[in-house]
Amino acid sequence: MTKQEMFDKFIEFMGEFAQIKAVAALRDGFIMTTPFTICGSVFLLLANLPLPGYPEFMASIFGADWTAPLNAVAGGTFSVLALIVVLAITYKFVENEGCDAIMASILSLSTFLILMPPEIISKGGETVGDIIPKAWVGSNGVITAILIAFFVSYVFCYCEKNHIGIKMPDSVPSGVAKAFTALVPGMIFFTCASVLYGLCHYIGATTLPELVFKVIQTPLQGLSDSLAGGSIIVGLQSILFWAGIHGPNVVGGVVSPLLIANSLDNQHLIDAGMSLINNPEAKIFTCQINDVFVKSGGCGLTLGLLFAGIFTARSQQLKSLMKMAFVPGLFNINEPIIFGLPIVFNPYLLVPFVIVPLIAMFVTYFAITTGFMAPFSAVQVPWTTPPVIAGFLLNGWQGAVVQIINLAIATVIYFPFLKAQDKAFLKEEMGDMEEEAKEDNAVKAEVKPAAEQ
Repeated sequence: MTKQEMFDKFIEFMGEFAQIKAVAALRDGFIMTTPFTICGSVFLLLANLPLPGYPEFMASIFGADWTAPLNAVAGGTFSVLALIVVLAITYKFVENEGCDAIMASILSLSTFLILMPPEIISKGGETVGDIIPKAWVGSNGVITAILIAFFVSYVFCYCEKNHIGIKMPDSVPSGVAKAFTALVPGMIFFTCASVLYGLCHYIGATTLPELVFKVIQTPLQGLSDSLAGGSIIVGLQSILFWAGIHGPNVVGGVVSPLLIANSLDNQHLIDAGMSLINNPEAKIFTCQINDVFVKSGGCGLTLGLLFAGIFTARSQQLKSLMKMAFVPGLFNINEPIIFGLPIVFNPYLLVPFVIVPLIAMFVTYFAITTGFMAPFSAVQVPWTTPPVIAGFLLNGWQGAVVQIINLAIATVIYFPFLKAQDKAFLKEEMGDMEEEAKEDNAVKAEVKPAAEQ
């Protein structure tokens, strides 16, 4: 098998992978969590704005406990992320199957809550029961939430499509009939949850979320936080996008739960009064590195390509494209350059499109490991926030400097490749002009004898 055939097989496999029902539901479900994480980030950012003297100024106006209302919003978004995830993924999966998505989501939520630890130990050493522990309905419970969502979705859709349930007479209102239809799958979910709870409690003196976190989530987060794991994530995004598959969506659907969990773990360290700089417990590769520092201007760090185009463009095609794509590129919208240049299946730009994000990841990773920049907390910025501004909001002037360095490197790397592309465009345009000139001459040659007659 040749290299081209292997590449084609790989692209075909990833295209089929992106169409898997579970993967699509995972991707769409985490997209539904975006309003919660972004809105929570805004309030968290207001509580931790990286400006000298800002905390003292706010405390002088609103008192020493001025961050409490802002942190309450963060607690109602980030700290219940697993609850949002189990609802969102179940809803998207069941909705795509054409079944009762609302009822399935509610059953999924109840199943998830049954498996939660029933009590917590307070700071004073007292056991407190009858609570929903935020420690396990937040980032620590995300993988469990995903597993529960898939289980409930598959079984619920199977039962509904095969009419396994209590069928009511046609005279019964549809809302009541649907409620009775959900009784059988509900009993299946709750019985399974009860058995799992008992097995974990009596055999292992633990709960399912704690077991999943220890056996599955912790190793996966460790893998995603490594330089090798980060390289695979970043490189795969670009390769797939170059091949016409939306890499960030496909890869993000799988790794976003882990990267978000990494950033939330860092937030827990901050909440405990610990510094993230040079802290061995802090996670380095988080969603902010991928979304803000690796994808400035869009996947492939194409804002660097646009800057290179300003100095390179001689062909009319590239000049007009730069004018059209530059402003959207400042707000991380790069579809005009991805499909307009295009970058998709463009042999001139495959190498820089893959290499540039990897180098940006290495630079950012090095900046964090050396202590120049702190690892990222739960604070996120809207994805349309322009580069440099986004870096400053996330990590102060150090974040802005790292983004500027990444953009400068991207511009330098893209320059020779874009110059070769521009020459190809120019040659094509010159050929078109010659063809037009020949056609004009041919027309004139035909018109002249007719005029003489």
